[in-house]
Amino acid sequence: MSSTVYDSQLFRNMFATEKMRAVFSDKALIERYIETEVALAKAEASCGVIPATAAAEIADKARYEALDLAEMQHQTEIVGYPILPLVEQLSTLCGQAGRYVHWGATTQDIMDTAVVLQIRAALNIVEADIHQIREVLTRLAKEHRDTPMAGRTHLQHALPITFGYKCAVWLSMFDRHAERLSQLRPRVEVGQFAGAAGTLASLGNDGFSVQTAMMKELGLGVPQATWHVARDGFAEVLNFLGLVTGSLGKVALDIMMMMTSELGEAYEPFVKGRGASSTMPQKRNPISCEIIYAAAKGVRQHAGLMLDAMVQDFERSTGPWQAEWVAIPEAFMLSSAALEQAVYMLGGLEVKPDNMRKNLNMTRGLIVAEAVMMGLAPQLGRQTAHDVVYDACRVANTENISLLDALLANETVTSKLTLAELQALTEPANYTGLAPLMVDRTLLASAKVKN
Repeated sequence: MSSTVYDSQLFRNMFATEKMRAVFSDKALIERYIETEVALAKAEASCGVIPATAAAEIADKARYEALDLAEMQHQTEIVGYPILPLVEQLSTLCGQAGRYVHWGATTQDIMDTAVVLQIRAALNIVEADIHQIREVLTRLAKEHRDTPMAGRTHLQHALPITFGYKCAVWLSMFDRHAERLSQLRPRVEVGQFAGAAGTLASLGNDGFSVQTAMMKELGLGVPQATWHVARDGFAEVLNFLGLVTGSLGKVALDIMMMMTSELGEAYEPFVKGRGASSTMPQKRNPISCEIIYAAAKGVRQHAGLMLDAMVQDFERSTGPWQAEWVAIPEAFMLSSAALEQAVYMLGGLEVKPDNMRKNLNMTRGLIVAEAVMMGLAPQLGRQTAHDVVYDACRVANTENISLLDALLANETVTSKLTLAELQALTEPANYTGLAPLMVDRTLLASAKVKN
């Protein structure tokens, strides 16, 4: 029976993806333990520490399918860790070669390296999703480079922008995430093999050679120093996921608000029944955005937990390490869900330029009060121009007229600017500033970011 959203028959694909669930499944984890043990044996054979025949036998006989998982679970609950029970079974399976299984290693060496292998696979999925999101946002930014809409600050109309500009802002975040990911991977994808207290004492002078050979087998970096209690790499990964899902949450919040009945500027892809209400047939709720928003909050909590787990005692922790077993898989599950929902939602986003234009005009020119002020400033001075336009805005609001009409009723204004000039200044589409050029600049920079 399932008991969490990650494995629930109802919610499993809303808060995780099958790809990411496969990376962090029990089977995958145990297989990574075995992969690590086999790599260790091969490395030690190559360095002359154990017989080559023993390493070959271990590689041949160490198989997930041969394990008694029920017994392994039982023993794990007794020991507190799964490696001793695993090693006992592998030693039996490998016959005479079994005496060389786990030679010179400690439990945390195997578990940490296995988690790094999982993280490497998980980051491949994250990387592919970020690439897709960047592709979609690139398309949207290009298509809507010049699509005017209301820019909003403090939930109020501020100045006109373009929807392409908004998408370019989103794209810039994911360009930086792509760069962060490529930069952090060499720091994080580093294996662990150091022995009981991290000094490789059990292998004498062969320690470094075995360590290097083992990491070559696994395609991982060689640690500068033992990181049994130096968990900044894992903390960096989870806080990276926090940044990614935080950006996804920002995009989701914008689109949720743009989907409101009052705005109607953009909508998630239409699928019959999606976002429907049990009682209100007219509803079209922002389901993908809501899942992204919730997932981002969950990842943020796990990022904080991982930061807390960095504070460890001496050369082997008493508790923080186990906290990672919760934080890392769940953070990746939630991140994968948020990313997949974003790929789907942005890929089929329904953009409504007509509604954007309608909302842009809803204040009848007030959104470009700054443009009028700047048009008057050369003749009146900035502060005087501000006061004149401020008064005109109050008149427009009080008398329920357009800003243009309020300005035309003001002799100070009409003595300085013609009707044509005022009409141009009060047209919102004329005051998007450098937004389209910022789109161009962002697209150019994004194309140079390594995928």
